[in-house]
Amino acid sequence: TADAFFSDGANMATLGPEPRPHSQLTSAVLQTNLPLNRGLERALEDAANSGFLNLSTRKLKEFPRTASNYDLTDTVEADLSKNRLIDIPSEMCHLVSLETLNLYHNCIKSIPDTIISLQSLTCLNISRNQLSVLPACVCGLPLRVLNASNNKLNALPESIGQLTNLMELDVSCNEITALPRHIGQLKALRELNVHRNLLCVLPEDLADLPLVKFDFSCNKVSTIPVCYRKMTQLQSLQLENNPLQSPPAQICMKGKIHIFKYLAMEACHSDKMADALYLPVTDRLSLTRPTNGSVESWEL
Repeated sequence: TADAFFSDGANMATLGPEPRPHSQLTSAVLQTNLPLNRGLERALEDAANSGFLNLSTRKLKEFPRTASNYDLTDTVEADLSKNRLIDIPSEMCHLVSLETLNLYHNCIKSIPDTIISLQSLTCLNISRNQLSVLPACVCGLPLRVLNASNNKLNALPESIGQLTNLMELDVSCNEITALPRHIGQLKALRELNVHRNLLCVLPEDLADLPLVKFDFSCNKVSTIPVCYRKMTQLQSLQLENNPLQSPPAQICMKGKIHIFKYLAMEACHSDKMADALYLPVTDRLSLTRPTNGSVESWEL
């Protein structure tokens, strides 16, 4: 080791031999860094053989330059989580066989348009970064899972409806003020997490989605749309820490079944109100009373 070397050097100095040249000292000290570099090279070698690139937790600020020495074209899964990347490495966008990309816990501020070349990518985790915008190019990917939680997003792209294969969407812990109207086009969506944002209104179009899990806790929602009673596949509903008035808090505390009963009653009440409002209109239509005495009168 370096410590042993310097200890030996001190003993040798007392015995009189000439000290080792500076170049040898530098070489000996650098050997202490070899395990980390060797580990990186091993990871690249393994990726070339297995198709799984694991570069997690390596304090990387850029993609390893030595990666060009390995054939990574068949990589199907890449884990670059817990590093210090400020951009998505351009090299990643060349891995056209990539199906899963994990960029969790970096310092990424933007997503390049070149990510559109990853037309096999079904799972993208870019959570806990510094994104302020989720670009439209992401919506051109065949994603089934998208995790963009813990960023600085204040909106989602209007083109999000193009993600017709998306089954899980997590945009929790952002600053989103409204969900785009085209979110109702995500006909495969099973799980939606918008926890801890700035939402005031929930879009009615969500009622037509096959959601199994829906978390809109810690927002500013005051009303659950009556049409949400149609969410027959919903198993988990998280709505705490919202200023809910309809249903009232005491109903919400009792759970999903009571919430849906309340929504059903509200829908029934609304239908009756609509009928009551319709009556004067029919009067104004001046319908002709049938002349056939055997038919009941049209008089209301």
